Amino acid sequence: MLSEFNFELITQDEQARLGALHTGFGRIDTPAFMPVGTAASVKGMMPEAVAQTGAQIILSNTYHLMLRPGPDRVERLGGVRKMMNWKGPLLTDSGGFQVMSLGPLRKLDENGVTFKSHLDGSYHLLTPEISTQIQHKLDATITMAFDECTPYPATKSQAAESMELSMRWALRSRKAFTQRQGYGQFGIVQGSIYPDLRRESIEQLHEIGFEGYAIGGLAVGEGQKLMFETLTATTPHMLSDKPRYLMGVGKPSDIVGAVMRGIDMFDCVLPTRSGRTGQAFTRFGTVNIRNARHADDLRPLDEACSCTACKNYSRGYLHHLFKADEIQGLTLLTWHNLTYYQELMNSIRVAIKKRQLNKFASTFHKNQAKGDIPLV
Repeated sequence: MLSEFNFELITQDEQARLGALHTGFGRIDTPAFMPVGTAASVKGMMPEAVAQTGAQIILSNTYHLMLRPGPDRVERLGGVRKMMNWKGPLLTDSGGFQVMSLGPLRKLDENGVTFKSHLDGSYHLLTPEISTQIQHKLDATITMAFDECTPYPATKSQAAESMELSMRWALRSRKAFTQRQGYGQFGIVQGSIYPDLRRESIEQLHEIGFEGYAIGGLAVGEGQKLMFETLTATTPHMLSDKPRYLMGVGKPSDIVGAVMRGIDMFDCVLPTRSGRTGQAFTRFGTVNIRNARHADDLRPLDEACSCTACKNYSRGYLHHLFKADEIQGLTLLTWHNLTYYQELMNSIRVAIKKRQLNKFASTFHKNQAKGDIPLV
């Protein structure tokens, strides 16, 4: 029998929270970072390798999987987890953000969104009910409510209208959700950068009742300062006994700052996308492995990293792989970046447990400011 879906708040360090999200497919230690496997594949990585980085949950996307290979086929193949051989929990984005990104290829009304496929030009409809049903067929451990991701900038009246639509869609999503032991559904807080709209959104979502709550509509161009101000005004109004998920974030400094403001879960394509373009994240900032100064460097990317790239290969070799367009280079750098993110999350959890997160954050920012240390 699957275990119950519930969140355990273990301790706090000021606003930062150490916890555990228990699901039918395993425990997620929080704060947690979810690698993105948009189309049921974390690009450049085997699922076994993703697990070796320390990841306990991954994210896939309703929009992309509904277009290819289709939800019915995924269901016949046993759901995303079985299809891709991922043993842990799975969260699926509802498709709302991707549909928003289509711009003129979409038409939005009260019922939902009609959009034109970026693959073949065919027309499709996503509603709260359809999105929720598709996520059920994908066998998502965590289903996301269907929402409109409010673009930035937006006037207060525009943000209010968008938020209210998302709240009506949240209720419809909840009604369409099939309750199962070990599974959960998250509502999504909207309201752009306006604190009173965020509070109103939270109140409506709490009244509906979800197993967790996400914060959407940030990291869409407002900048880190405004994102942090919005989080500071938002998280104190959220239930303390439910997980809090900041969608689409982000850079390591974004994550550290958001944890300090009460966030438990994150996802972002940055570590995998950067790995494919030659950018590595390290304790001392980012490294562009394509730069000529790495060509004869015998050092690893980061001496403190436990990944296979850092334990077994030099910067010089990684530089060669990228200059030669060898696929192995993309895999190794992606592996490193995902490991860096997981080790960052583990360090954050240790710091919260010791109630030393402020000290950790100070050291983190000082090290990042030093920049990559050149070969001497």
